[in-house]
Amino acid sequence: MSTTLAKPETVKRNWYILDAAGKPMGRTATQAANILRGKHKPDYTPNVDCGDFVIILNASEAVLTGNKLEQKYYRRHSGWVGGLKEVQYKRLMETRPDFAMMHAVRGMLAKNRLDRGALKRLRVFKGPDHTHAAQKPVAWTQG
Repeated sequence: MSTTLAKPETVKRNWYILDAAGKPMGRTATQAANILRGKHKPDYTPNVDCGDFVIILNASEAVLTGNKLEQKYYRRHSGWVGGLKEVQYKRLMETRPDFAMMHAVRGMLAKNRLDRGALKRLRVFKGPDHTHAAQKPVAWTQG
């Protein structure tokens, strides 16, 4: 029995829409990461970028379970002494929910050369409208 390995030239990319309204942010981010990597395809190859495009809608209506809105922080450091900046997720979800969703998806992708290309295929929108109607995206129904 032979194993089919995908080649970068032969990858066909589709567009999918994920609706995050009322769903946990982590579940939506996991689904998006799997689609971006191409794990849903029968010819998935770990060392080839064979994933699809993902559009996440209603990022502002994604749910954080438990006490994560109060207890979880987004932290970044400038590299200088005293350069730690932290924002509570309650404020981050009010001001930049699209960034919070992008950050969640980035954390669920593999940390290698393929993750930058996968993140370029991710589009996150705060509301229900998007600008990619010309690509004819399909609503994701699996999982």
